[in-house]
Formats: sequence, C-alpha cells, structure tokens
Amino acid sequence: MRFAPVEHGGSAGRGTAKREAGGRRSDSGRQLNRIIALPASKRTGHVVATRLSTARLSTDGLLTAVPADNPIANPIVLIPARLASSRLPNKPLAEIAGVPMIVQVWRRALAASVGPVVVACGDQAIAEVIERAGGRAVMTDPALPTGSDRIQAAIALLDPERAYDAVINVQGDMPMLDPSAIRVALVALAETDADIATLAAPISDPAALDATSVNKVVAGFADPGRATRALYFSKAPVPWGEGPHYEHIGLYAYRRAALDRFVTLPRGILEQRERLEQLRALEAGMRISVSLIDPAWLGVQVDTPADLARARTLMQT
Repeated sequence: MRFAPVEHGGSAGRGTAKREAGGRRSDSGRQLNRIIALPASKRTGHVVATRLSTARLSTDGLLTAVPADNPIANPIVLIPARLASSRLPNKPLAEIAGVPMIVQVWRRALAASVGPVVVACGDQAIAEVIERAGGRAVMTDPALPTGSDRIQAAIALLDPERAYDAVINVQGDMPMLDPSAIRVALVALAETDADIATLAAPISDPAALDATSVNKVVAGFADPGRATRALYFSKAPVPWGEGPHYEHIGLYAYRRAALDRFVTLPRGILEQRERLEQLRALEAGMRISVSLIDPAWLGVQVDTPADLARARTLMQT
C-alpha cells in the first residue's frame, strides 16, 4: 500500500531483527469509560470522522488503504536530529554503508510515501548533509530538550498556516527502519480518535525483557493485527503474569493539535519516575494508540558504538 505524497512545502524503544542479550476491562470499567472519556475533538481540538476506516495489517504484513473520508488529510514526516549525545557523539553523521546515518533514515522516511519529509536539525552540519543528499532541513534551537520539542519548533517554522494536520516523528537513529512501520503508525492515528499513535514489537528474548534499556508498553491486543490503546509504559517487565510482553518503539504520529498540547504540558510525576516522556501524555488524559510490527521492521536502533557496529555489518551485506 502507498499513500499519495502530499504536495505542500516538502521535498521529493531499541532492538534488532534478532534481539541480542541486553537488549480487560470489567463491564463496569467499560461503562465508566463511556461516561467520562472525552472524545479526541474535546481533548485536542481536532475533528474526528463519524465513520472510522477499517485499515489494518493483512496476513502478508501489508496495509490496506485508508478511505478518502479519513480525517488525516495532510501529514508530514519530521526527523529530529542533533549532534550532542553522551553515548555516541556526532551520531547522525556516522557513516553506514557509505552515507551518514541521518541520510539513511531520511531515505527510508521518503520511501514510506506518506507526505513530505523534513529533518529538524539542531546543528548546521546535519542540515548540510541532508541538503547535499537532495533533502530538506530546518534549523531549530540546539538547546531544545527533546525530539518532541524539536519537531514542534520545526513545524511551527515550516507551516505557520497549519496546513499539515498530522506530524510523524521518526527518530534519526533508525537507519534500518522499514518504511511500512511509518505507514502503520499513520493508519492507527487516522482510524481511531487517538491523539498519538506509536508502535511496539513482541519481546522474545528474556534478557531484553529484564533490561532497563528496553522500554515496554502495556497493551491488550485482542487482535494483533489491529491497533489498541496503550495503558502504560515502563522500563520494568510489565505486566506481571503469563503472556506476551512488548517493546515500545519510539516512532510517534501526532495529530497537530495533540503535538501542540503535549509540548506545553508540565512533566508528569510518572514521567519523571520512569524517565519516559510518553507517560506525560497518559497522565494528562491523552490517548495513545499502539500497533504491533515485526521486530525485523526496526532492525538496529543506534544508541551505542556497539549498535553502530552491528548496523554497519548488517547494512553492508
């Protein structure tokens, strides 16, 4: 499946395909949710279609098309990137298969064909390599604390008239990301009244389950081929008991109004305790949709020199 590219102002969690070590609500609950849960239009100001799409993963791992009446009409992909990194300085410029990593990520975002792709840069050197590759970059304050703040600053500069109604945040350290993953997140945002959509992958390695470097998401997938609501995020191996566990993959699709609201919220109590930014949204009552993808769609997320070495080996083959 391919979304039609948008012709507006644009250019043409941690895992491996095979993870290595280290790496119900009751009836009364449903009734209460119907009573107190605000629709997304009240929470963030966006318009929700009265008829939701039935887009979903098919048995071959592809996505069916989103109907034309879907409320997400004009998405943009933004890739936040800066050179400062305590574990791997100058990470975006590290060469993988002969080109800087940020260019690898930009190419994969373009291949998703969901809309224009722009790199939100904290440093001029990043903008220069993207522009040499034929891409578009926008400069943002290098002191911005998070990728969410960076993409919000970028979209405000790029689109003051608010033509884009959804912003997809693709992290700049995912050089092996399958473009289909970006489409999955956008479909999940479009077919529900979620404020934010994100991704997860099943955890099969016990060492990954126990590793605090692997962020987990708590969600009940009655149908693994359909998005569901994220209930919690943690570095701990949650939930307790027998059953599957899921690694959170930090790719986000935001409704425009939801992103605007999110970056103005105060840091949450649980966010500060777990050191997970996405908990701020849940603590504020925002809804996050999560979809399952194959771990191979992520490949290697590069956070350390060891990750970089693995990515280089895999992408040279």
